[in-house]
Amino acid sequence: MTNAVPIGIVSTGMYIPETFQTSKEISELSGVPQDVVENKFGILRKPVPGADDHSCEMGIRAARLAIARAQLDPAEIDLVIYIGEEHKEYPVWTAAMKLQQEVGAIRAWAFDVGMRCSTTVMALKVAQSMMIADRSIHTVLLAGGYRNGDLIDYGNRHTSFMFNLGAGGGAILLQRENGRNRVLASHLITDGSFSEDVIVPAGGTKHPLTLEAIEERKHFFHVPNPQRMKERLEEKSMGYFLEAVRQSLAKSGYTEKDIAYAAMLHMKKSAHDYVLRQLGLSDDQSIYLNEFGHIGQFDQILSLELAASSGKLKDGDVVVLISAGIGYAWGATTIRWGEADAGN
Repeated sequence: MTNAVPIGIVSTGMYIPETFQTSKEISELSGVPQDVVENKFGILRKPVPGADDHSCEMGIRAARLAIARAQLDPAEIDLVIYIGEEHKEYPVWTAAMKLQQEVGAIRAWAFDVGMRCSTTVMALKVAQSMMIADRSIHTVLLAGGYRNGDLIDYGNRHTSFMFNLGAGGGAILLQRENGRNRVLASHLITDGSFSEDVIVPAGGTKHPLTLEAIEERKHFFHVPNPQRMKERLEEKSMGYFLEAVRQSLAKSGYTEKDIAYAAMLHMKKSAHDYVLRQLGLSDDQSIYLNEFGHIGQFDQILSLELAASSGKLKDGDVVVLISAGIGYAWGATTIRWGEADAGN
């Protein structure tokens, strides 16, 4: 069961670039038929970064929106956690401090976290735990940006499962003693046997970024052993997805029968449908992000905002945020949406 101290989502913010790449353009770049891009990969279009759409900068824009929606003085923020990607403005750089400065969180302290596309779920758990343990932390901003689509080589079919990577920024404002949109329990699973199955070979200490490495296109994502990864992922991934959701629900005092809405990351349509069916959910209880692709760890925030704006969420609904990230990690967070319910 969840801790007695309520931690609630005050507001969210999403920044989506104005520029988009269509399924036709992805098809032309990759040689994959357009109908496969649309129907198997599940991409009608996806946002791509404009000239000024850098990772931390997109997080700043999303954070400013979340702060404005909350009608909050940013000086009231106690902690800023950057939940965006390592692929950002500069290497070896703590983006949280830049974000803190730009949004006016002058009283806060700040740090970065990373779990690839499970970062938002992981950060919710971290922030919640810190707020419960330290009463001086009352208001927390989670924010960041994502543009890992820059690291995709459309000529490499072994990374076609990542052709959906887009760009954008997201933010969540949390407050303690707030029962509205209450964050309940999270559950995270990591399997380190996949840790080097998807890598960018050049740019680290093993293989510095050289002209030769660039010419060999080693500054893009690679899958060193595609068949081995495929076989092992097929064996484990869906099970881990479902286990993360069920454990998050159980620790929150619910079961999958209680789910009203699933805010799920973008993945191929067959996998999306499989997870819904296994959880006993209908298509109306989630939103398939085929007009956005995969904006990394911000898919869950985007899905929540789309669901709220389309009237899919009501007070008392049990909402589950569902994530997965290369490495590999799987995670879920359960939220009791809307006004506080004295019985929960």
